[in-house]
Amino acid sequence: MSTDSAPSGLLQLIWLASPALPIGGFSYSEGLEAAIEQGLVHNVQSATDWVVDHLHLTQSRGDMAVLAQAIPAWQCGDTARLQALNDWVMATRETAEMRLQAEQMGRSLLDWLRNLQQASDAQLNCCAQLPPTYPLAMALALSLAQAPLAQALQACAFGWAENMTQAALKAVPLGQSAGQRMLARLAREIPLAVQTAMQTNDEDRQAFNPMLAILSARHETQYSRIFRS
Repeated sequence: MSTDSAPSGLLQLIWLASPALPIGGFSYSEGLEAAIEQGLVHNVQSATDWVVDHLHLTQSRGDMAVLAQAIPAWQCGDTARLQALNDWVMATRETAEMRLQAEQMGRSLLDWLRNLQQASDAQLNCCAQLPPTYPLAMALALSLAQAPLAQALQACAFGWAENMTQAALKAVPLGQSAGQRMLARLAREIPLAVQTAMQTNDEDRQAFNPMLAILSARHETQYSRIFRS
């Protein structure tokens, strides 16, 4: 039996959703650590509610909606569309930490793709012109898996949920069983978030979350920190 064939679409999605992907996602809490410092999150229930709200209020209507539009754009080589989506992501990063995360994780994911020689020369040339933020780089990686769009978004959302759960385990802190209950709730919420992302057009896409921006700004000068955001 040959072992030279590329991984199946399912295996590629599992790979991209893994917290072991070396792009630095584990080092960001996306405002959760600041929410804990401010007393907004203090146990498994409040942590779960906070991350679920984050999923529906910002991820599904913002970055996941970008993914839903960028994946087909990568597949058909629509560079103008990719540039417009990338510009939107950069314009909606409201703090230095948010911008750092988008740029650093995008750069690291592009390095990962280049190292594995998965992207074509044309795609890499397009990346050199952008350069891609994390949502655009992840969209490229997901487009190469050739998986159905809904499955690609579910995989990405679950990878994000795992990172957020791990952040809560360290920072609240929570036990492993509490973390699994938190992840189970997020897994039930992800299909709705994916549906919202796939139905969101350019006019409805948004990243308006003032409290998250305030928490991110406060985190930049927080006395004691574990995470980069």
